[in-house]
Amino acid sequence: MIHSRIHVSDLREHVGRTVSVCGWVNTLRLQRQMQFAIVRDHTGMVQVTHKRDNGPLEAQLEALTPETAVKITGRVVDAAQVKLGGLEIVPEAVEVLNPAATPLPIDEHTGLEQRMDWRFLDVRRRPATQLLFAVQTTLEQGMREYAYAQGATEMHTPKLMGTASESGAEVFEVGYFGRSAYLAQSPQFYKQMAIAAGIDKVFEIGPVFRAEPSFTSRHATEFTGIDVELAWVDGVEDVMAFQEQMLARAIAKVADAHGEAIAEHFGVEVTVPTTPFPRIAMAEAHEILRASGWDPVGGKEDLDPEGERGLSTHIKEATGHEFVFITHYPVGIRPFYHMRAVADPSVTLSFDLLWKGLEVTTGAQREHRYDVLLKQAAEKGMSPEPMQDYLNAFRYGCPPHGGLGMGLGRVLMVMLGLDSIRQASFLFRGPNRLTP
Repeated sequence: MIHSRIHVSDLREHVGRTVSVCGWVNTLRLQRQMQFAIVRDHTGMVQVTHKRDNGPLEAQLEALTPETAVKITGRVVDAAQVKLGGLEIVPEAVEVLNPAATPLPIDEHTGLEQRMDWRFLDVRRRPATQLLFAVQTTLEQGMREYAYAQGATEMHTPKLMGTASESGAEVFEVGYFGRSAYLAQSPQFYKQMAIAAGIDKVFEIGPVFRAEPSFTSRHATEFTGIDVELAWVDGVEDVMAFQEQMLARAIAKVADAHGEAIAEHFGVEVTVPTTPFPRIAMAEAHEILRASGWDPVGGKEDLDPEGERGLSTHIKEATGHEFVFITHYPVGIRPFYHMRAVADPSVTLSFDLLWKGLEVTTGAQREHRYDVLLKQAAEKGMSPEPMQDYLNAFRYGCPPHGGLGMGLGRVLMVMLGLDSIRQASFLFRGPNRLTP
């Protein structure tokens, strides 16, 4: 008789029946009179209990190794003494689907770098990491649902470019039929072209490449970006409003679906933020931080990580909010295509969003006037020729627009209280890691 596969999480509904469970051997306890195997699938773990009888089942269970893929067919029995859900399976058949070599290359004491070498095993053996990807799925779903509800169109822009996109310094050069191409460090120029193409609101969730030799806990050379661009904006405030609503919607969805599991596995509570988020101009942020003794290296105009953390702490104490928009960044530290404020041309109509002290988003109203763009590019020492395809998008009636770019890994990192962005991606890419 063939028994269809039952997930471990559904076994309670099958007490007294014979079922099949497929999964991996988590641990084995082979005693003198009893054999115990804990079998794990993606929904949970169950104890398989067999009394020794010198039969074929005993020999099969004795030969198992940790992480062997098995199919266990047996009777589901109520067993109050069993800590794993108060159930056990009394086996009738054990089928080895694929044996695992022994010993395993990693265990619970292995450091992060070596675990990254064996990421498939690391993910499989850690329910918390599997939960991370379920959370990522729900988070993306929540963002998409909000974007769709606002009438946004999901686009897929090229990742190969004929010229370096925003600046030559941070792009990867690849061979392309005897000439050079570059991996896109942002879909920025292409989503602006979509706005010029008459598509009212645009978003994309896709890969982003940054050739930065950064070895910090928050940088990656390839990551997933969430990009949005909105046409016919009245100002940068429209972009910030879109983002805070999108994040609040997505975080609420995660809290609803996974809040209890996140508290159990990561020890953090997912707090659904209220809107609007606090906003603070960069000049005021500097004043607040300097008053508390912050002194940036080399008198930088931007905030360093210490400054970002300090400002977030200040805002949390003052408002109780985990998020803060920093606005009005100086022209010197923003790209040429950010619009400048009429009242003060030394600052841009741009923002960063910090969550618990980590920058998760950069956004701005874009400069949509062709002549102004040319002038601002020249001020930055940029030649218009390599960007002519981009610049042409503004010569024939491109509407006022603005948008944002957000790092998915950073959002997950903050949400789950992770130490490193390495833990927030399936297969991390950094300056020293191109494998597996």
